[in-house]
Order: sequence, then structure tokens, then C-alpha cells
Amino acid sequence: MSCREFFESLRTPTSRLVIFIASSIGIVVSGAMTFDAKATSDADRSVTAELGADWPSWRGASRDGKVADFEAPATWPKELVRGWAVEVGTGHSTPALVDGRLYVHARQADDQEIVLALDAATGKELWREASKVPYTMDPTATEHGKGPKASVTVVDGRVFTFGIDGLLSCLDAESGKVHWQHDFKSRFPKPSPRYGVAMTPLVVGDRLIAHVGGDEKGSIRAYDVASGKALWSWDGDGPAYASPITATVDGKTQVITQTREYAVGLGLDDGKEIWKIEYKTNFEQNSVTPVVHDGNVILSGYHVGITAFPLAGGVKEDNDAWSTTGAAMYMSSPILEGDVLYGFSEKRRGQLFALDAKTGDILWTGERREGDNAAIVAAGDVLLSLDTDAELVVVRKTPDDYEELARYEVSEKPVWAHPVVSGNAIFVKDETHLTQWIVPAGNTAASEDAESGD
Repeated sequence: MSCREFFESLRTPTSRLVIFIASSIGIVVSGAMTFDAKATSDADRSVTAELGADWPSWRGASRDGKVADFEAPATWPKELVRGWAVEVGTGHSTPALVDGRLYVHARQADDQEIVLALDAATGKELWREASKVPYTMDPTATEHGKGPKASVTVVDGRVFTFGIDGLLSCLDAESGKVHWQHDFKSRFPKPSPRYGVAMTPLVVGDRLIAHVGGDEKGSIRAYDVASGKALWSWDGDGPAYASPITATVDGKTQVITQTREYAVGLGLDDGKEIWKIEYKTNFEQNSVTPVVHDGNVILSGYHVGITAFPLAGGVKEDNDAWSTTGAAMYMSSPILEGDVLYGFSEKRRGQLFALDAKTGDILWTGERREGDNAAIVAAGDVLLSLDTDAELVVVRKTPDDYEELARYEVSEKPVWAHPVVSGNAIFVKDETHLTQWIVPAGNTAASEDAESGD
């Protein structure tokens, strides 16, 4: 069965979320990977990765999905070059890339989560740290396995991970030594939501923000990054699967996120509630990272469309700047470029779209039936969309029309994590392996072949 056929069999909302809850999001298979032979030919082995900017957390340095230094080739090659592939363990956590090292969070045994540091140039393991994390999956969640889903975050020499059952850890980036950990099993009826932890903690200055607990009870908490000491707690709702951002509104920095049943804005300094609106999706599956544009916070979810709410004076449910049902983001978080919002809609069985962030008007939609989810990054003048069937689609970043430039298969296994893009390298974490792909220069473009009819 192909990846696409596999996912066609998982079309219920529950089973789609089960596998995503990556990366945020988001099957236990082991063994060597196989790839298109052309991707590893002798001629290609002279191509090496040249790294650029770091990718230290969920959706990059600013949590906005933008690659700082990517220069797209004038023509895209027929295939990418595989640099190396390493089996690292199950899970859908997106690795972090900092100072030439990749930091990976995965599960390598039935009751053990591991954090690895790898040399980004070679894939060689530099250190590992293991924690015992027994986990019993919800019966509806067995397809996705027990691996972690929250992205790794690396800031100022510290590595932060959030395990599938709520183990929050801070490790030393150089050695892997554990600085501190919090396990919430004794603090809440359940330490994680139904499909496991997927939100990635947010580090701002000297504090870390995490939404802890489970469906029945939870809290958004701030911790001192050095000591792990709790600084404040907001107990208004349990977590869903979305990861927070910050925005300065009316002179005050807010932590903005979606919870299980609400969207909220909290004071970064003290955790006090600034605003809260009811924001529910079917099955309490809020998964989308909010975006702030021109004084509005843009929210979306499964079957609820996309809505922009003014932030000034506090968000109110009956006061939106615009709303559209022309697209709806289920598990994929969007990219904002100027006044254009690019995203992946769950409508028509999955399609890319561009939207006017000032009005909510749909500017274009892409091919239909692209899959259950796609992780999108903006890289130079293109969008890189990595779908669950392990197809990396390159699309021109323009509000004018949908223009596909290239399409590559980067794994034979499902992919729910975001691609990590730096320089000419693209790192892809599938369900068990981490692979380095390289964008070569000077090859015959796939688009040229298409034009010639080959």
C-alpha cells in the first residue's frame, strides 16, 4: 500500500488528528529506508550541504514558518540529492537546528523517549539522553504510535522538549545533561490531552510558556528557563494541540494561543487574562498557531473557516474584522507574507491557498486532494509544502496565481513534522528516520522537462 493509499483509508476527522498531533505534529515501523536511485547516484555525491540560518524551534526562529537565508535556484532540479539518512526513532517532533547540530526528540523503546544531538553535516550522533516515559495510547490513536510530537526548542545553550505524555525537560545543548524536568501525572487527572502532547513550548527571554495537563483540567504556565521554577499559572482551560505566539498590543506583550475550547490572550509578565473568546472545533481539536496582522489576530480550525479579530481593547466574539468559509485550516499553520496569508486548507481534501489578510478574500487555491495535512515554510520566493504522503511541493510565493515549480518524494513513509530548511539543505523527519536532502545547483529543471514533453 502506498502512503497516499494508506491515508485515503484514514479519512475520519479523528484518525487524521491522531496522526498529526505533530508539530504542531505528528505507527511504529523500523528498518532501512529506500529512495529513488537517481537521488544517490555517484554523480550526486559531490554535492554537499551548505548550512545557513538556524531553525531553533516550532516553525523557525520567529515561529512564523519563514526561512531567513534561502535562495531558490533559478530552475529547480529534477531531483534532490540525499546526503544521509539516520534511523532516530518513532514520532513526529520537528528537530531543531542550531550551530551545526540537529536536536531530535523521538521514542526508541516502548517506554523510553530519547533526545539526540546529531552533526548536521554527517548525521553522526554526538550525545543522547533517555527518559522513561511509559504511555498508553487512546484506542482511537493507535495508528500514530507513541512517539513525541511537540517540536524541539533550543535557546541559549538549553534544549527544551515536551514529551507525548507531558514530560517537560530542559537539557544542556552541549552535553545532554538534564537541568530540570516536570512531570504532571500527579498534578492533573490526565497529564496530556487525548491524542498526546503536541504544543511546542514558547521561550521568551528568561521564561518558558507551556500548556500542561489534559482534557479534563490543565493550565498555561510560565517557568524560569534556568531553574524550572514556576512563575505564574492560568487555569482557564485544558490544552488542545496549538502552539502559542506573542504579540505586543496596547503596549503590553501577550501570549496568544488556542486552548481546548477557547482562544486567549494572557499577559506575558504575569499570566493575567486579557481576553478570552469561545473558539471550538469538532472534537475539541484546536491545532493552528495564531497569526497577527495589522492589529488583528487570525484564527482558524476544522470546519470553522478563518476569522480575523481586532486585538485592541481585547478580542470579542461578536466583533470580527472579516471572516471567510472559503478555506479552513485544520492542522496546518499558515504563513503571513506582507498582506497575504498562505496556508493549507482542509477543504476539497486538502489544498494550498492564498488569502488577502486585509479583507479575507481568497486570492487563489491550488490542486485538490493534496492530503490530510501539509507543513508549509516560506523560503525566498517560494513556498515549500511537505504533505503527509512525503511529497515536497515547491510553489511560487505570489498572490497572483497558483504556480507549482517542482515536486519531490522525500520518503517512503508518512511525514507530519515540518521540514527544517537551512542554506541548501532540507532536513525531513518521517515516522522513524531523519534525512538530509540537498538542493543542487545547475541541474536540468523539472519544469524544463515538462515544457519539452519529456
